[in-house]
Amino acid sequence: MTDFFAFFVPWEFSWLVQLTVWCVLLLYWNGLRRSRPDQMPGVGPVLAFVIGVLLMYLVTQTYFDYWSQYMFFVHRGQHLVLHHLAPFLIALAMPAPVLARGLPEPVRQWFAERRVLRAAWLGIYRSVQQPLIACVLFVGLIAFWLTPEIHFDAMLSADLYWLMNWTMALDGLLFWWLMFDRGRPGITPRLGFGTRILLLFAVMVPQIIIGASITFSDRVWFDVYAVCGRAWPISPLTDQHLGGLITWIPAAMMSVVGALIVLRFWLYSQGEKPAGPRPVIVSSIFLNTATLQGGK
Repeated sequence: MTDFFAFFVPWEFSWLVQLTVWCVLLLYWNGLRRSRPDQMPGVGPVLAFVIGVLLMYLVTQTYFDYWSQYMFFVHRGQHLVLHHLAPFLIALAMPAPVLARGLPEPVRQWFAERRVLRAAWLGIYRSVQQPLIACVLFVGLIAFWLTPEIHFDAMLSADLYWLMNWTMALDGLLFWWLMFDRGRPGITPRLGFGTRILLLFAVMVPQIIIGASITFSDRVWFDVYAVCGRAWPISPLTDQHLGGLITWIPAAMMSVVGALIVLRFWLYSQGEKPAGPRPVIVSSIFLNTATLQGGK
């Protein structure tokens, strides 16, 4: 039992992660509290959002982070969560309206009065959310941080290590938000559903190539784990091959699941009535819930 609770003690405590996670959850709770009954999301979106945020906390602020620094395959699992699974769940929950309602009024007023700041932020956001740039960033960051020389430095430098994890998490949020966005036009570029499906399969292919290359390599690429020492007595090639499989199969399957959900959005949108208020209740194959309801 002692070991169980010890697992949840941060290996490397980060004020930035702690403040971000708990402030975001507090904002979401405050937004739910301020929502009218017709604005309340369903149980599915709430669970998806909370689980997604807590998963990010789990892989960065528990003993899991220790294992990820001393085992390559655990590190790949950490990035699978930060770059794929957790952002996937958060974006699928469509939490923007709830988070906006949770912001204190002075904060919203301050930001509304900073027109230059708001324009600059929107410009940067829309630029990185252009389809080609979004795809290049999504796959490019995986390849960049898995470049053996860069990976070696990142695993030995605390600053580079945190930069690596933050960039993976933020880029994952941006990409999956672009794929699942169904809010009002004007902030996130509105892509056609067919375009989204094509993009999801476009980013899947390079991930398969990267993962398969690591899996079938007969030499050790990431010798930094030999320098630091491995947490468990697993041979370097076995560790590397397991990491390659995680980079290859689960990551690619996330694109397939995402494409199925986007296809469901597409089919649902074709069945919507042209007049009257637009419902925002969608089925979620991934969450295995009956419906997902997004508030306006």
